[in-house]
Amino acid sequence: MEALPTSQQRLQGKVAIVTGASRGIGRATALALAAEGATVVVNYASSREAADQVVAEVEALGSSAIALPADVSKADQVDGLINAVMEKWGQVDVLVNNAGITRDTLLLRMKPEDWQAVIDLNLTGVFLCTRAVSKIMLKQRSGRIVNITSVAGQMGNPGQANYSAAKAGVIGFTKTVAKELATRGITVNAVAPGFITTDMTADVKADAILQFIPLGRYGKPEEVAGLIRFLAADPAAAYITGQVMNVDGGMVMA
Repeated sequence: MEALPTSQQRLQGKVAIVTGASRGIGRATALALAAEGATVVVNYASSREAADQVVAEVEALGSSAIALPADVSKADQVDGLINAVMEKWGQVDVLVNNAGITRDTLLLRMKPEDWQAVIDLNLTGVFLCTRAVSKIMLKQRSGRIVNITSVAGQMGNPGQANYSAAKAGVIGFTKTVAKELATRGITVNAVAPGFITTDMTADVKADAILQFIPLGRYGKPEEVAGLIRFLAADPAAAYITGQVMNVDGGMVMA
């Protein structure tokens, strides 16, 4: 068996784009990929200050980073983001589709605009970014794409019809694109976090959820980022594609 590299700089010379990277799982992922030596594109939609802080943290690890704004639900802004990356570095090796929002309410109270906003960012944004980056990776004949889905997309969650539908769509999208791109050595996988301690879960009542988590606690962004790091950087992940992997403390066991 061929020995695998042991270096902790497995993404040295590689360029990684992380959408929604100014906070939470996105921030943790940007730092995890930087620790592997990647040049990191910190995409953000609103908080330049938070994105600049992530850039500073990446640079403190010895890697390069840049903060680039884009609403990834908008095709023209996605094109602008990818064009800026290509003009500066001429390559994209890793894409982490992490950007997402919630607009929770019960179905009968859900406004069409709340449905559409979540679908546009959480699902259409994944499509737009993946489509744009796939053209580059196909020419390179290499690339790693990691899409962030959710346990809500696997088991549903009351009050999240829009979010659950979008995240379930990400799973189907991941499997299809993995089949389309596999012949060029591009892997496409999905990571399904459970309840992770982030701004998005700040208002969730912990006691009501913890009873459904066998490990009895919320997860940490760094624990999700660890799996993303493996899928994006580890040579052993080169034979893994089209998979949905959970980081959920045991909530979903299939």
